[in-house]
Amino acid sequence: DPDYPSLLREIPGAPAALFVDGDPTLLWMPQVAIVGSRSASEHGLALCRRFARALASAGFTVTSGMADGIDGAAHQAALDADARTVAVLGTGPDLVYPRKHRALAARIAASGALVSEFPPGTAAKPEHFPRRNRIISGLALGTLVVEAGLRSGSLITARCASEQGREVFAIPGSINNPLARGCHQLIRDGARLTESAEEIIAELSALAASLGDRLRARLGSAPGSAADTGAAVESTPTGSRDPDYVRLLEALGHDESSLDELAARTGLAVSALSSMLLVLELEGDVRPGRGGKYTRIPRS
Repeated sequence: DPDYPSLLREIPGAPAALFVDGDPTLLWMPQVAIVGSRSASEHGLALCRRFARALASAGFTVTSGMADGIDGAAHQAALDADARTVAVLGTGPDLVYPRKHRALAARIAASGALVSEFPPGTAAKPEHFPRRNRIISGLALGTLVVEAGLRSGSLITARCASEQGREVFAIPGSINNPLARGCHQLIRDGARLTESAEEIIAELSALAASLGDRLRARLGSAPGSAADTGAAVESTPTGSRDPDYVRLLEALGHDESSLDELAARTGLAVSALSSMLLVLELEGDVRPGRGGKYTRIPRS
């Protein structure tokens, strides 16, 4: 399946299929997983929000498991930064666990994606959650553990990331804080001691650019595209060489526009526009806003 996320395809035991409520093309975007304790401290939650906002503002999609504590805070902070976020579920994509996150799940689905290897209607079971952790890390270029005890499930996600050859980052804490001991163990085992989001951004920027090239190549290989006809993929920005992208850029103004508005202006299908806007976002031509709307970024 050409729509299957390329990074996830590389991991051992990749799921045979994914069920998505939201935008599946988002799974090709550069992601950072943020995980940690369900019983995080206020300090840990504040750190989580700070890192999530900074990573989202730098163009990374924040991915987590929509659990209590760090997971929920990471998703919420990304949404509050007008960014998109991916939640990997231990239920089917149509069910929400914990139930108190129903409003959060609706916001994620509206602008990001709810993802599961379990089909619709699958209820939460304890064994589902450790299993889904390999998908959280497998979609991401790196995994950040914010606050975790020695028995935290987030250590499973970190171990999966390490086994998948992905970067693992951990925030240190007080030696008197039991919720820092898991992070300290990860650091002893080789995770990167991390004090700022800028360290993660610097480490993953080159990998993110490479993943953007994969997305452009995938979209360029769609039927009727230049790559499909045997033409070489050019290195110039997509928007400067493809008539459909030029038309889309011309339709984008300084005010935010929805997908339906852009479809009416360009005559392009909404499904095609979603993928094209992701490419233009990667190339620095488009900024996503609230409610799935987009704004063109002027070139200096």
